Amino acid sequence: MGNNSNAAMRPETQFEIRDLDLFYDKFQALHHVDMDILKNRVTALIGPSGCGKSTFIRTLNRMNDLIPIVKITGSVKFDGTDIFGRDCDVIALRKKVGMVFQKPNPFPKTVYENIVYGPRIHGEKNKRKLDELVEMSLKQVALWDEVKDRLHKPALGLSGGQQQRLCIARCLAVEPEVILMDEPTSALDPVATLKIEELMSSLRERYTIVIVTHNMQQAGRISDFTSFFLNGEVIETDHTDAIFSNPSNSKTEEYITGRFG
Repeated sequence: MGNNSNAAMRPETQFEIRDLDLFYDKFQALHHVDMDILKNRVTALIGPSGCGKSTFIRTLNRMNDLIPIVKITGSVKFDGTDIFGRDCDVIALRKKVGMVFQKPNPFPKTVYENIVYGPRIHGEKNKRKLDELVEMSLKQVALWDEVKDRLHKPALGLSGGQQQRLCIARCLAVEPEVILMDEPTSALDPVATLKIEELMSSLRERYTIVIVTHNMQQAGRISDFTSFFLNGEVIETDHTDAIFSNPSNSKTEEYITGRFG
């Protein structure tokens, strides 16, 4: 990573993944994944369908625990602590590492109730604090002005793009350190997609973002680092501009130039 002065300026590592293997019963979905995810940066995961990107991102907050046939070996350290260690509190981990899914999935409740759901689960009962969290979270996703007069109306009445920003606000309301996004714009139109991309760029100052995307232009626009996955392996990880302009692996180049995938 360059000379010592560059190393001194390098941001902290948020996730340190070493020799990660993941099996669904006998099928191996991830092979020897080694990767560092840096704090307050956007890391994009690209690669063809079925190459392990979503499986990998769900490993980072142990969502794969919900699938009984999953077996994992290797280590994933978050802020220096092994998330598969015996003393890891999974609920606390998921509070710090939030998730936004491919399709907007607001709860069938009001806009307000969607945002306060998480903080209430974690014990926040003060109405003034909850009101502040709602306003702050919605402002962070540039949704406050659009919904401030309909906080107590159903969230499902919002447009798709608004629903997805609401889901991001719901994630922010529990004050995470990391936001995982699994193809967060694939169900959205170009205008809503642009708003989500602008949002990610503004959020990187306060959060670490990991995004799975099929859209290579999107990866190029919004990410600092890009990892290329193929058949459950990380082929290479580098600064995004290097991956797109001068990849070190011929397979990466073939994927980026559209010769397969």
